[in-house]
Amino acid sequence: MFHVGGARSALFNWALAQQQPEGRMVLRIEDTDAARNRPEWTDGIIRAMSWIGIDENDPHFEGPYFQSAYVDKHRETAQELYRSGRAYYCDCTREQVQERRGNQYLGYDGFCRERGLEPGPGRALRFRVPEGGPTIVRDQIRGDVEFDHASIEDFVIARADGSPLFVLANVLDDVEMRITHVIRGEEHLSNTPKQQLLWEALDLAPPVWAHLPVIVNEQRKKLSKRRDKVALESYQEEGYLAEAMINYLMLLGWAPGDDREIMPWSEMMPLFRIQDVNSSSAFFDEKKLRAFNGEYIRELSVEDFIERCQPWLTGEGTPWDAADYDAEAFAAVAPLAQSRVAVLSEIVPNVDFLFLKEPAEDEKSWKKAMKPGVGKEMVEAALARFADPDLDWTADALKTATEETGAALGLKLGKAQAPVRVAVTGRTVGLPLFESLELLGRERVQARLEVALERLRAEEKDAEKAADEG
Repeated sequence: MFHVGGARSALFNWALAQQQPEGRMVLRIEDTDAARNRPEWTDGIIRAMSWIGIDENDPHFEGPYFQSAYVDKHRETAQELYRSGRAYYCDCTREQVQERRGNQYLGYDGFCRERGLEPGPGRALRFRVPEGGPTIVRDQIRGDVEFDHASIEDFVIARADGSPLFVLANVLDDVEMRITHVIRGEEHLSNTPKQQLLWEALDLAPPVWAHLPVIVNEQRKKLSKRRDKVALESYQEEGYLAEAMINYLMLLGWAPGDDREIMPWSEMMPLFRIQDVNSSSAFFDEKKLRAFNGEYIRELSVEDFIERCQPWLTGEGTPWDAADYDAEAFAAVAPLAQSRVAVLSEIVPNVDFLFLKEPAEDEKSWKKAMKPGVGKEMVEAALARFADPDLDWTADALKTATEETGAALGLKLGKAQAPVRVAVTGRTVGLPLFESLELLGRERVQARLEVALERLRAEEKDAEKAADEG
């Protein structure tokens, strides 16, 4: 799963990299913790990033690199810090520290700082946080953030077996890859003073830091995979366009400086400035994203729209048999459908009446349109009118016939066409009715009206029987 917050971070990094002739965005997989890393998860991240255009085909992209490839360098540097006195070995357990602090764990108490322990079983390597301070993190979004050294414990940089912890490995990989800017979520801000101390211990200038605002839901709570839809892949599967997702994610905490919001990447990227990102939390508004997506869908050429709909029309999971899909029929209604869907997956309920042997059964639509008396009368009258061989089977003629039939029953067109729509398509809403009837053809429309009429007659008899028994 690739979190939408991670996708936003990637896009901000990508924009910054593309603004520089030699700029590179680096994808590094932190895979030293085997329990938290699997190949399929890495593949998922790469696929998700590729969907929004960040992949090896872009000259400003590098990777993926794997942290595990640099473990030897991590171990070597950890020992250099030990030999220089910037780190020391510690055999304290959490329970021992907690006992010394009155059964409360308030961070490591520096017990082993001056014990002079050498490497050995059960001994982790801790970084010696300088006394005094503070460490000031110069953040491009938040300004100068001050961290008192008294609040930073002597943190572990390598386990007893010599394997490095993330805080050390991350810094050393940044050094190795010549990282100049680190743009990431604000949850990493608390780690930054430790990383900056390591940079300084290596006599190197730290990178430019920028910590992005947290993304929240409509309750203004941080997006959580337990309660919110946060996986980028979920939006892709639902039929969001990559262009719309890119556009929307770029506006989570940043704005181009004018009133426009719908903007292609080629226009947004040159305008992006990390200093202009707002430090306040950013609201992930799925309704607004849907609106963005609808705008982008309507901007597609009809041919492109048809092509992008194919996974939902011909892929696995369609409610109709593959042999019943008619590409020409879909091409005929595509311009009508394109103006009505907000995500591509919505194409299925809009056109399924064309390819299903029987229309979908939507009981809510049936009850709404087929009210006692009115529904049966209208379906019966429409069936008789549509059977007229002199009636031209065109959208205009069908509309006129339906309007006249309804008027004879005292119904305006809106009320008259509802029973016909539900009988033929299964739903109260959908594509323009009369174009749909024309495309289905006289024979299929009449057959569906007859089936609906039979059901209405049966329901009428059941109602009469129930009334008699009552």
